[in-house]
Amino acid sequence: METDNTETVEPGPGRTTGLLASLQQMLGSFTEILYTRLEILSTEVEEAGMLVGQLVVYVMVSVLFLALGLLLLTAFIIKASPEAYQLYVLGGFAIFYLLLAAVIAQRLMHKLRTRSRLFSTTLSELDKDRIRLSSRS
Repeated sequence: METDNTETVEPGPGRTTGLLASLQQMLGSFTEILYTRLEILSTEVEEAGMLVGQLVVYVMVSVLFLALGLLLLTAFIIKASPEAYQLYVLGGFAIFYLLLAAVIAQRLMHKLRTRSRLFSTTLSELDKDRIRLSSRS
């Protein structure tokens, strides 16, 4: 007597086959990819926020002490100059400070124009995913 060792698997309520199983796998993969990308985005947002906060504090403190130092130095130099030339010295400092502010403003504008894109890692990963998914089709 020969027994048939092949089993026929009937799709039951807990099993899916064919197209439906493929769709479920694809949806699961898509969900995992999306979750990973959102984690990357969340990390980048946290890092950017912390960096901006630290930079703002450092900039404000340094500008405060720089302004105080320049004000005291200017007052000292004006007071140390002969009384007949104090107005000219004051005008010279005013022109110097205005030129310095113009140069710094120009450099700031250059930095703002050439800065890196926000969330560049997330965008590059999403672009890679888009290319991979379009090549499968």
